[in-house]
Amino acid sequence: MIDSTTLAAIRARLGAALAPPHLAYRPLWVERHVAGWVDDARAARLATFAQVFEVRDDGISFATGIDTAAERSAVLAEVAGALAASGELTPWRDERYAVAPAFGAEPLFLLERAAARYFGIETFAAHVNGIVAGPTGTALWFARRSPTKAIDAGMLDNLVGGGIAAGMSVAATVAKEAWEEAGVPAPLARRAAATGVVTICREQADGLQRETIFVHDLRLPADFVPAGQDGEVVAHRLVSLPDAATLIAHAAGPDVVTADASLVVLDCLLRHGAVDADAPDYLALAALRHAAPVVPRRP
Repeated sequence: MIDSTTLAAIRARLGAALAPPHLAYRPLWVERHVAGWVDDARAARLATFAQVFEVRDDGISFATGIDTAAERSAVLAEVAGALAASGELTPWRDERYAVAPAFGAEPLFLLERAAARYFGIETFAAHVNGIVAGPTGTALWFARRSPTKAIDAGMLDNLVGGGIAAGMSVAATVAKEAWEEAGVPAPLARRAAATGVVTICREQADGLQRETIFVHDLRLPADFVPAGQDGEVVAHRLVSLPDAATLIAHAAGPDVVTADASLVVLDCLLRHGAVDADAPDYLALAALRHAAPVVPRRP
């Protein structure tokens, strides 16, 4: 079992890193659906694109005549390009997310990944815990992100993790990312077992991160050694569950695990019985796995 001091540190670190939003947000309305959430400063910026948006105190909508998913996607590509050119977005990914009323539903529009948090859209990702069972207990693989990554450069991460791009399924994303980030062949990647989801809603420098992560466990052979294939992961480390808990408790230093990956690891520790259910922090830690909703701005 993981000691109480480490559990308290995890609670403190993730409680701060995943704290609910405190700014005021306006809904981005599309066909009676809330497609995103935009803070006041960014809403004022969007108001400068008067030909694209109608910005009001109680929300934002597309201008009259922009009525289809294709039309919305086209104008948003232009807006995102302008925001990127003025340095208001994270580095361009040339990858689009589908924004829909529900996961897998017909998209309301497509949006460049670099602009996802600016507009506060709900994004989806798939992460995989690489698990190795040995004579001394269960161990987890961690990946070291490349120092050139657009977000969380150089930090530790789950063995596999990636956003679900438009047109991709959860399973296809797992297979793609498993090969690119860890060299896991497709037949082995298909053994990844879906275990549920964790959700995030937190303020970041580039906007509002609203993400649902599909969590998977993949049991790997003891002799399997991960190897990144696309340069986005530069190293891997296999650690025991208690050591994994220590890593996600770190808020500073060279071995900080991303907040997203830390939440996935915490979920894994709870599910695998590494945390005593009678521990004082158990319920608070379990509650961190699901974010509170956005509170809309009061006009």
